[in-house]
Amino acid sequence: MTHGFDLNDRLEQRDAQNLRRHLEVAESVSERTRFADDPKGEPPTFGDEAVVFASNNYLGLADDSRVQRAAELGARTVGTGAGASRLVTGDTQVHRGLERDLAACKGTERGLVFSSGYAANIGTIDALAPEVVFSDELNHASIIDGCRVGASETVVYDHCDPDDLRAKMDTRAADTAEDEQWLVVTDSVFSMDGDVAPLSAICNAADEFGAWVMVDEAHATGLFGDGGGVVQREGLSDRVDVQLGTLSKALASQGGYIAGDEALIEYLLNAARSFVFSTGLSPPNAAAAREALRIARETDRTSELWDTVATLRDGLETMGYEVLGETHILPVIVGDRGDALELAERLREHGVVAPAIRPPTVPEGTSRIRVAPMATHTADDIAQCLDAFRIAGTEVGVL
Repeated sequence: MTHGFDLNDRLEQRDAQNLRRHLEVAESVSERTRFADDPKGEPPTFGDEAVVFASNNYLGLADDSRVQRAAELGARTVGTGAGASRLVTGDTQVHRGLERDLAACKGTERGLVFSSGYAANIGTIDALAPEVVFSDELNHASIIDGCRVGASETVVYDHCDPDDLRAKMDTRAADTAEDEQWLVVTDSVFSMDGDVAPLSAICNAADEFGAWVMVDEAHATGLFGDGGGVVQREGLSDRVDVQLGTLSKALASQGGYIAGDEALIEYLLNAARSFVFSTGLSPPNAAAAREALRIARETDRTSELWDTVATLRDGLETMGYEVLGETHILPVIVGDRGDALELAERLREHGVVAPAIRPPTVPEGTSRIRVAPMATHTADDIAQCLDAFRIAGTEVGVL
């Protein structure tokens, strides 16, 4: 009799199902990079350069000299790490400045910065502890895990369907005579489908039952409206109770945030365990995110990104690919997970990095290539991407 774990058997099962993932060492986070031929080598040797259409560095700010200088200044003036929870000694002027800028951008009274967007989601849902969370069926894993961590009952509504949300809220209201606290949670831009939640209609449904609304703007912050995301673009800042996002995508840093009214932020900094019991976000990351937010709000990088997106979408659809979404995320549907993996491998052979997305990240039978352009991709980069999709798609037999 044994009570241990056979992890090699588990890994073999993943291999057999085309579900095993591997880490790859990249030389840089730019729009073009090289990957290590042997990721375990010290020092690694890098292969040929490839153009990257797989990064959430949407505005290309992760290697922008202004953002790098801000990070360096944060490290030199404050330190490389916060040193403790922000409730102990880890709260600095850099954190406070970033939070003020985020609140101004989001149109709220205050902001609160967490060590990651994942921590912000888990900590906030757990701290609010509603009796019921109504969650879109395609919400990010961090939202799903936030629902699991607490004692809340989770009711899943059909993706981007406010009518189904309203019906399920109506059923819940009819089934209980007690007063309950309800929270409706949705992504604004969905990371695997590239579509946008109907936030106004969701707010309308929530208003009918007096429920709070929480929106995760991870893939929208810095890209919509005046950088404030879809909530700001649609003028819903006063109707969305909890605005959440990350600093690790368009803002090219690390960390997460909550934006809301004074009472919400004051409560979370006392009750969100992932905030209270975590070392504060490092000052260099906070400083870098603040500078990236400034650049995103004051420049036309987003227009450059949308031009690239339009060119790629048109080219891919003209070839015959099915491309989902309506945003800067371009999911190219393949279907079979094996075909998606092979297509991604052939794309790499032709100098383009675009990953295969498989179950359980997406539903069975909808495996895809997720194309994520950057504002800094050149016309040559775009042409190389389209050429690679044409050639690789023919080789794999998906065109």
